[in-house]
Amino acid sequence: MSVYRVSYRYANSLMQLAEEKKIYSKIVQDAELIYSSLDSSKELRSVLKSPIIKSGEKKKILTAVFESKVSNEAESFLLFVVEKGREDILTDIFKEFINLRNKKEGILRAKIVSALELDDSIMKRITSKLEKETEKIVQSTFFVDQKIIGGFVAELDDKVYDASVRHQLNLLRKKFAEEISI
Repeated sequence: MSVYRVSYRYANSLMQLAEEKKIYSKIVQDAELIYSSLDSSKELRSVLKSPIIKSGEKKKILTAVFESKVSNEAESFLLFVVEKGREDILTDIFKEFINLRNKKEGILRAKIVSALELDDSIMKRITSKLEKETEKIVQSTFFVDQKIIGGFVAELDDKVYDASVRHQLNLLRKKFAEEISI
């Protein structure tokens, strides 16, 4: 079974648990903390994926890292995943949980790349424009890449809005090449 399908099933189970126990918002906070911790710590991911380290040790490590920071339910879920031998995909499980939450709440994550550092007012305008376009709440993360020359590129799920100067120049090149070949 693919990692996506397995992580989706675990994430969906956690979502159902959160809704049944009416602790949805707390589990969402815990999931974001756990995901960001796993995503940013290569060492922790390596420990969890290591076949040499026994599951009991992995449980102790996860308990030490998250014990006072997450709810009992989230901690129990972490330990359950280790018991089932799926600790190597914990990052994927919590990423999928966050995706389920985003879908449920109508949130889109956007990666926006610009040629220069943008000030707050421009970032808000871009985010607002994307929210109007998608009719969803957009959480934007901004990056700088001077290769796009000017403008910006926004990636939302499977859509790309390319308003970069580089893209416009490429379109012009194609148009000129077509006209020359005619």
